[in-house]
Order: sequence, then C-alpha cells, then structure tokens
Amino acid sequence: MHRETKYLIAGEKALVIEFGNKIREEINSEVRAMMIAIEKEKIEGIVEMTPTYRSLMIHYDPLKKDYSTLLKELKELENQLNDIEIPSPEVIEIPTLYGGAYGPDIENVAKHNDLTIDEVIKLHTSKEYLIYMLGFTPGFPYLGGMDEKIATPRLKTPRTKISVGSVGIAGSQTGIYPIDSPGGWQLIGKTPLKLYDAYRDIPILLQSGNYIRFVAIDEDTYKKIEEDIHNNTYVYKKYPKERVGK
Repeated sequence: MHRETKYLIAGEKALVIEFGNKIREEINSEVRAMMIAIEKEKIEGIVEMTPTYRSLMIHYDPLKKDYSTLLKELKELENQLNDIEIPSPEVIEIPTLYGGAYGPDIENVAKHNDLTIDEVIKLHTSKEYLIYMLGFTPGFPYLGGMDEKIATPRLKTPRTKISVGSVGIAGSQTGIYPIDSPGGWQLIGKTPLKLYDAYRDIPILLQSGNYIRFVAIDEDTYKKIEEDIHNNTYVYKKYPKERVGK
C-alpha cells in the first residue's frame, strides 16, 4: 500500500482515493493501476471513475454498495497494485503551426524567458508529454513534462474565445484546446487535428496514460492536414513509447 494513500468521502455517492500530493508519473501510474484493477474486479455498485493527476474519484450506487464495504474492497485491491500490468503507452504526434496568427502569444513566451521564438519552438517540440488526465472541456489534455525554460504566466485578461486546436502555455503546463472556448493561456501555435469530434466513432482522440509530441509544421502542411481530416483520409502518426531503462 502506498504510504500516502488517503480515502476521502465525497458526498453520499462518491469517494476519492489520493495516492500522493504531487504531480509525478509514478503517482499517476498508481491511479491508472487502480482503475485497471477495479475494472478487472468488476465491483458491484461502481457507476463511474474519474482519474486526475494524483487521485481517483469513484462514483457508486449506495443502494447497491454501502461505503464501508466498498472501502474494504478497494483497500484489498490497493494491496494488489504491484501485480497489475499497465498497458504499454504510445506516443501520438501533434503537428503544430507556431507563431503568427496561429500563435499570437509566442513572442510573450519568448520575451518572458529571454529566448528567441525559434528557441521556444525547439524546446516545446523536444519533449514527449504524458497525458495525465482529460477534462475542463471534452478531450482537453492535462500534460506533464514541459521544459521550465518556457514556463510563462497566464494572460492577465483571458480571451472570451480561443479557437479549436490552439496550443497554449499556462505556468509550467502546456495544452491544446479541443473546442472553441474562453481561456487565459498564452497561445503559441495551433494544430489542425481534432482532439474532439462528436461524429467520430471514438469522439476523443487522446487517452490518459499515453503521450503526445508536438511537431512543427509550415502553413502549407497545416492546410493539407486540415483538408485530409475533413476528407477522413488523414493518418495519425503514432509509435510505441520507449520505457526508461530499456
């Protein structure tokens, strides 16, 4: 059992399991392992699970399972987490057009960190970012691993509308807007990929536990990909994530 694990009551129909108090890959792996263990066990009464960076909220039906019984079953499962095999993650490439009208705040990021725009792009595309969780809007990825050299505070005055596909930075985080929405992130680029499409067989493109890598493209490539996506002919570029130590 993880020494920091806490079980917290969240109303009459939910509880939260906290595996730690920091954003770390090993803690997030415990969240994923617990989800897999619960899915395999098929515990009666559990309605839904909501993972976050470091915790797992479990919604349950109190008419089918009382809190004390559920708590006992979950703690028994937690003792088995070391035996849970987490599926190998994959990396999906996110083609991104940086700067200009597509990334109007990239100069802010460069100036704040005493860098050139090219250096910002190089640093932003140099990482494979873990998708810790999805939320805020459908398919919005909360990512870990951004280089602190390009960390930049949010805008003082948020925009009332940020267009779908915009790539931004807020503090030490980076993310992608899957739909048009308000927001205060520093916009550095835009991807033609659709992270959320209600008419697609699988509406949400990304999955927590996998990784993304931003790839810089030019405007011609952006428009070509945009056209391919519209025609349902675009082939997403994915590859297995190499595990550290292999």
